[in-house]
Amino acid sequence: MSSYLEANARERLQALLDTDSFVEILPPALRIVSPHLGQLDAPVAFDDGVAIGRGRLHGESVFVAAQEGGFMGGAVGEVHGAKLTGLLQLALKERPYAVLLLLETGGVRLHEANAGLIAVSEVMRALLEVRAAGIPVIVLVGGSNGCFGGMGIVARCANAIVISEEGRLAMSGPEVIETANGVEEFDSRDSALVWRTTGGKHRYLLGDCQMLVADNVGAFRQSAFELVQQCHADAAAIPLTLAGLEAEQQLLQQRIASFGQAHDPLEIWTQLGVADAAGLPMLEADAFVAVAADVRLGV
Repeated sequence: MSSYLEANARERLQALLDTDSFVEILPPALRIVSPHLGQLDAPVAFDDGVAIGRGRLHGESVFVAAQEGGFMGGAVGEVHGAKLTGLLQLALKERPYAVLLLLETGGVRLHEANAGLIAVSEVMRALLEVRAAGIPVIVLVGGSNGCFGGMGIVARCANAIVISEEGRLAMSGPEVIETANGVEEFDSRDSALVWRTTGGKHRYLLGDCQMLVADNVGAFRQSAFELVQQCHADAAAIPLTLAGLEAEQQLLQQRIASFGQAHDPLEIWTQLGVADAAGLPMLEADAFVAVAADVRLGV
């Protein structure tokens, strides 16, 4: 299995980690399911849509979690979120070399509403505690459901993000924006617009992720390891500091000042200095990264 996009959660983990090193915590055999879905006669999954565990990456001990996009679009409920939080809390005790989060989710599970929202907030708190303890957290985004909602915020709380062109990252999904503000604001049926706005290339240009890779598990594996090594080389940069938050705020202010009136990412790419903005979606990952090297924000 070489395509990250086409693999399921456990296939991604098996291919990402060293051979036969993945050991799952709370596997499906334990049948830990959401108590809320059964009450609504909704389908349940014996892992509640997320696989967590430990393994090795280039010989180093890592903790990992992978959301299963095939179950409710990877949406977060109470048990799903508790598994993620528990993994992060265990990392505080066992202190692995890094934590890798393979996120693929549309956000909070509507069936579980407040329970899901609370779960996401607990995941966020636990992630920041792991960073404060000096353990880098790397997020991988490349699934067909993207990474949206509260987990989109969780992703940006990590030390770094690896994303593919096929990956998407945002707070609100296209359908949510259209429902709230109308098709005039955002047409969720315009696939090209959706990918230009939330896709990996745009996020890379805006500085929202640190590496853009091809849709290949091996590329994700190598990039994640390189980012972990970079974090350990500058251990002081692992925790989220006030200086780091202020830098992020400055980046957001720069975006609003520069692109606040833009109606399409193509306009932003042109303003950044891309000579052939319309041709960017056609470039392969390596060629795109070369073009973006001198124009992307946050570098």
